[in-house]
Amino acid sequence: MGVSGASGTPYAAAVLRALLAAGESVDLVVSRASRLTLLDETGIAFRDAHWREDLRHWLGRGADGKPAAFDVPERALEDVRYWAAGDLAAGPSSGSYATKGMLIVPASTACVAGVALGLSKDLLQRSASVTLKEGRRLVVCVRETPLNGQTLKHLVSLDEAGAIVLPASPAFYAGATHIQDLVDFVAGRMLDAARVPHSLYRRWEGELGGASGAG
Repeated sequence: MGVSGASGTPYAAAVLRALLAAGESVDLVVSRASRLTLLDETGIAFRDAHWREDLRHWLGRGADGKPAAFDVPERALEDVRYWAAGDLAAGPSSGSYATKGMLIVPASTACVAGVALGLSKDLLQRSASVTLKEGRRLVVCVRETPLNGQTLKHLVSLDEAGAIVLPASPAFYAGATHIQDLVDFVAGRMLDAARVPHSLYRRWEGELGGASGAG
């Protein structure tokens, strides 16, 4: 799982919590730019030397900014392996390092361009390129609006290369009553694309009025 510098750190937290809840082991890469966004959106300084402590605080924070909204026991992080963004010799930089696939959430337009062009300027981009070349599932949650023509071309290139482009677009038919519900919908759609089971949102069942509770 890669976290780039776009706004939307609550999306990343929701996805990671759900992956761990599903029993998945996670290789985590947090880009340098995303640390600035995380600090701005949550007040949390993510440090390589203290990543476990900082990650626990981050995952415990709700989408509304309230700390300790989620219980994140220390043992929950035992399935996370953290790799520094500048470590281009890390496991995920090689195709022989076995993974099921990769999720990028949120994905900035700079990250999208780097992956589409194969720049591999850091471990996040390199891991995404490896995921594509190995034919593994890559899900890119782009978070930007409006989108200019160049970014749209990059997104088409990712689609043609086999990636799943999933904009951070919350839906309202699931009966959202809180900002966390909207975040969890996007996180759930990412997990759907990655074929990871979850219960983050109410699925459409073909009956109108379900979101409002109407009969």
